[in-house]
Amino acid sequence: MSPARTRLLAGAALGAGTLLLAACSGSSGTSSASHDTINYALPANFTPNWILPIGTAAHLNTNNISIANTLWEPLVAYDGSTGKIAWNKAGSVATAADFASDGKSVTITLGGRHWSDGKPVTARDAEFWFNLIKANKAQWAGYNPGKAPDNWTSFKTVDARHFTITFDRAYNSQWMLANELNSITPLPQHAWDKTDASAKVSDADRTAAGAKQVWTYLNSAAKNISGYASDPLWKTISGPYAVKSFSTAGKVVLTANKKYDGGEKPGIPTVNLLPFTTADAEKNALRSGSVDYGYIEATDLDQKGSFTSQGYTVKPWSGWAITYMPYNFNNPAMGPVFKQLYARQAVQRSIDQTTLAKVVLNGTAVPGYGPIPQGQASDFVSPVQKSNPYPFSTSAARALLTGHGWSEQGGVMTCTSPGSGAAQCGAGVAKGTKFAMQVLSQSGSTVTDNMMSAIQSSFAKTGIKFSIKTAPVNSVLSQTPQCTSGQSICKWQLSFFGTAGSWYFNAFPTGDSLFQSKGGSNFGNYSNPAVDKLISASTTSSSNQAIQQYSAALAKDLPVIWLPEPVYQVSVIRNGLGGFSQDSLANFHPAQWKWTS
Repeated sequence: MSPARTRLLAGAALGAGTLLLAACSGSSGTSSASHDTINYALPANFTPNWILPIGTAAHLNTNNISIANTLWEPLVAYDGSTGKIAWNKAGSVATAADFASDGKSVTITLGGRHWSDGKPVTARDAEFWFNLIKANKAQWAGYNPGKAPDNWTSFKTVDARHFTITFDRAYNSQWMLANELNSITPLPQHAWDKTDASAKVSDADRTAAGAKQVWTYLNSAAKNISGYASDPLWKTISGPYAVKSFSTAGKVVLTANKKYDGGEKPGIPTVNLLPFTTADAEKNALRSGSVDYGYIEATDLDQKGSFTSQGYTVKPWSGWAITYMPYNFNNPAMGPVFKQLYARQAVQRSIDQTTLAKVVLNGTAVPGYGPIPQGQASDFVSPVQKSNPYPFSTSAARALLTGHGWSEQGGVMTCTSPGSGAAQCGAGVAKGTKFAMQVLSQSGSTVTDNMMSAIQSSFAKTGIKFSIKTAPVNSVLSQTPQCTSGQSICKWQLSFFGTAGSWYFNAFPTGDSLFQSKGGSNFGNYSNPAVDKLISASTTSSSNQAIQQYSAALAKDLPVIWLPEPVYQVSVIRNGLGGFSQDSLANFHPAQWKWTS
């Protein structure tokens, strides 16, 4: 899923004034004041920038995913929108998924659904998605070698409303449904299957070369944000809402799709998604009454009464997520240092997660010591991860460095004993290398700024220089991609995009996207063959042993810097708005929102 980068991501999810009026043009600084409209505040500095319901690495965030899902409903909506993580059939195109007794295939049944132009949604539309992904998997952010579509050996149409996907082996059916089949979005083949805007619709996707041309056409069209509301391409939809307007500044207006025949009829005709440059700007909009569904930062919880007195309810939105800073293991300067486990241990032991969670995040976060979410109880977390294998101690961190050939010079640890011996800096670390690293962190959040400053102070006690550069989260995502050491883009060292959690998982928190070698969202290029085997085992095993072994392995091996897991946001919701649960997978679902009073 994405981070927050996702799902971030997502992605996974996320971040947010003299700029307030410009950022929210069209709302006129007033409340929706009508049950025909709702004003929803998007996370600060996290503007929507992608409409195509196929994610690419530079466009992973939950806003993009949530908007796309309101326009084109997924085959299997497996999410937390009903109050628990499960298959929400009302918001899905499929009505049944029947797995073969040997676990090696699944037959999908589609509902009798129609596109907004009246054409039926058929198995051909699912095949269209399948063919595009199969031919362009390297560009798809959801791709992880060996997983979908690699492990889907065939797609067979049974009839207009049924198709069968065959797998390369038996899989855990719940994992397959929740983590792979949920990625399929039937696309309007009769409107989109062409190689450029002037071409006629054909079966171009049925050849690899044709599917690549269609992919290029669709992705090129999706880069034109100002054309989202006018381009006929985006008007053939299956979901409960259509785009009325979509500003390059981030404001999106959705209007109810009158031709929608699915199970989640929109209860509010017009949805205004409002962008903000900072969390303070959004908070001021709440105070003015111009936002119906917004948020405050953790540091503002002492002001809860001022919002409840204005007719709002304050409710934390917890997420099924982890938070971390990826290392760039291929950075030409610091990559060799990051590849040393003792160095990563020294970094992790310099992170005071307990204080960050209680003080900086005002008690709205829990420490996270590994790759499985710890904010919610589950059977997936190993005892090793729970026990925190690297407790905070800057003196222990200093000892790790001085015991491996580093000495402090001018306040910064410096490699004085290069080499691969037990008391040396390690392979590739040159003499004179300073333990100095820079993070590109998302801007717009006081909480994030405070956390980075606290981490900087803690690192200084260890002798690690930590410099902080900030940018809007979309820039962070685009400037910290997977790379090789010889590429100019590979100069980044650390990345942070986790103000509201870095990565929101599907129901099964496997690490194939994040930590498997060459995983689609393995931004720092971490690679460990033993971990790869554990990840693969977790997707096929019917027990939790494999995923607990994976949890323990990465709690020890530290592929990233583990950080406290905050709630997705502290929501501030106008009284009278109801009919929904806050999705722990960090999606928002406008069709479920209702004015009840």
